[in-house]
Amino acid sequence: MPQPASNRGSTMCMGFGCNAAGVVGCRIIDSPRERLIAMLTNSFVPCNGRFPALISILTMFFVGSALGPLSSLYAALLLTAVILLGVGMTFLVSRLLSATVLKGLPSSFALELPPYRRPQVGRVIVRSICDRTLFVLGRAAAVALPAGLLLWIMANVTMGDATLLRHACDFLDPFARLLGLDGVILVAFVLGFPANEIVFPIILMAYLATGTLTDVGPLVQLRQVLVDNGWTWLTALCTMLFSLMHWPCSTTCWTIYQESGSLKWTALAVALPTGAGMLLCFGVASVARLLGLA
Repeated sequence: MPQPASNRGSTMCMGFGCNAAGVVGCRIIDSPRERLIAMLTNSFVPCNGRFPALISILTMFFVGSALGPLSSLYAALLLTAVILLGVGMTFLVSRLLSATVLKGLPSSFALELPPYRRPQVGRVIVRSICDRTLFVLGRAAAVALPAGLLLWIMANVTMGDATLLRHACDFLDPFARLLGLDGVILVAFVLGFPANEIVFPIILMAYLATGTLTDVGPLVQLRQVLVDNGWTWLTALCTMLFSLMHWPCSTTCWTIYQESGSLKWTALAVALPTGAGMLLCFGVASVARLLGLA
């Protein structure tokens, strides 16, 4: 009979597509304790919203074109290493939770397959649209509209000689520097709470002072914008680490609350990856500075 680790592994794999879907997938775990552990650690694996930023940073700062035809292979290996780091952190935090706040005996896992029935294509399409597509779009709109309004206000309303967004970046900059980041990057992650996909566009909006989300085109131009605003290899590395380990997006947080029925566990699901990411970034940045590498 399969062990519970394989069951948690299947929900982890779902998290690579969407962490919220991975949290919902934890329903197949019979043990409430192990189900909760899987929900709390699912956000350590990168979802589709984080992959574009990770791949772009790897390509711009750690691969380039010096390796010629081997550059794609090198980029794939580095991305695999980042993913394995997230998986390793998932297992490590799961182990810590099992030994502390969520002690208990592991349970076995049995999956009962339902009887086979001929699929009804029309019914599947209708139910998918009603139960999933419209629901997800409605939830996204409910979160995106207020978030978009807040982002526009911060980027366009001025106080003194700067926008609210610039004031927020300057306020958080000293703390962000300790993590190997800067104020713009940290504010972008905060404002990107509704969706990880908008973190990088917010960074560009703040650097370029456009007032709206923008795209600078090819990665060569994007790298130049980042370098002109003080990015180094250490900034890129810490941004990748923090992208891998920070608070879950709003949809994932709401899903964790719905599945666990507890604000306490939802808060812990936010605190675990955020604390791990901050500690790792601070450690990497401190060691690099002590060794004179940055």
